[in-house]
Amino acid sequence: MHEEYVGVIGAGVMGCGVAQSLAQAKYKVILVDITTAALESAKTNIAQSLRFHHLFAKDKPQETQEATLSRIEFTTNYQELKPCKFIIENVVERWEVKKDVYKKMDGICNKETIFIANTSCIPITKIANNTNRKDKTIGIHFMNPVSLKNTVEVIKGYHTSDTTIESIEGFLKTLGKTSITVNDSPGFVSNRLSHLLMNEAAYVVYEGVATAKQVDDIFKKCYEHKTGPLETADLIGLDTVVDSLDILFDSFKDSKFRCCPLLRKMVDAGLLGRKSGKGFYEYE
Repeated sequence: MHEEYVGVIGAGVMGCGVAQSLAQAKYKVILVDITTAALESAKTNIAQSLRFHHLFAKDKPQETQEATLSRIEFTTNYQELKPCKFIIENVVERWEVKKDVYKKMDGICNKETIFIANTSCIPITKIANNTNRKDKTIGIHFMNPVSLKNTVEVIKGYHTSDTTIESIEGFLKTLGKTSITVNDSPGFVSNRLSHLLMNEAAYVVYEGVATAKQVDDIFKKCYEHKTGPLETADLIGLDTVVDSLDILFDSFKDSKFRCCPLLRKMVDAGLLGRKSGKGFYEYE
């Protein structure tokens, strides 16, 4: 077992995936959210994900679900983050929420703690500027499902030091992941491109050109992608997709990032994708 504690803030879809991967790599994890209800839901979701993981990763060492879960502490108390060497932030893609989280973390953690933003589109430089550790703030874009993806996008902010990048590369190796490091920009590489695709796919459905299934089937059967863009949007959460598109539009002032009205209408109706049970598809 690793001696280091790793903090994870936000117990949503990505936060659960990150906490699970850390626990599977034998790290002691402090998972923080603002409500006990969210944490109880996270515990249930991680347990369920572990059951599926055992089916899809039979070639990897297995341990009991209970053993993995025992390494995760579920708490609403930010003070529990004090001993953490790394903290991975996964809260909603809204600047007013994020900046308060980083100010709170900055006042609690020791000076050597590295802040990792698992953000979709908000620039790392902007996040770092809200802390007293600009050189120790970096972005890691984990892909979903976290435990089954072997490569991540690492984003270097303007002030991120080479020492921090080296520490992160070593940390990721302990998780069995490799990295591709890029410079900072709204949406970075992955989301700047993928959200354009998801948004345009939504427009195709909105305009009645094709159904969601037809759009996704073209990508899966013609391009041989593992999932289609609208399935991916459902997995991420349509609310997160809309928030990210709004950030991209505000950042670049380019109409190509204008959110499809269908996406916004679905979010207003509570059709968020997998996490709500219905989006472009229905889920049990």
